[in-house]
Amino acid sequence: MTRRKVYVAVSAEHESDGSCRPREIRLANGSKYEIDKILQVSRSASMVGGRGIRYRIRIGRAETNLYDEENGRWFVEAKFG
Repeated sequence: MTRRKVYVAVSAEHESDGSCRPREIRLANGSKYEIDKILQVSRSASMVGGRGIRYRIRIGRAETNLYDEENGRWFVEAKFG
């Protein structure tokens, strides 16, 4: 199974302390996925290229990494194959 960088739209809450809490991911095909839980937040490089603030998230029973590139763009490490 390979992983690729896939850019997504993200709905997020921005708090007065400057923190950001992503709530929902929307794929290019229109599919929406509510983020059930944020497991970890850290600054990190991605194994598929790119870097930024990494949110380790849970959607249903699946866990994945969501990255905020801090330039208005977000991506996930999507699994293919």
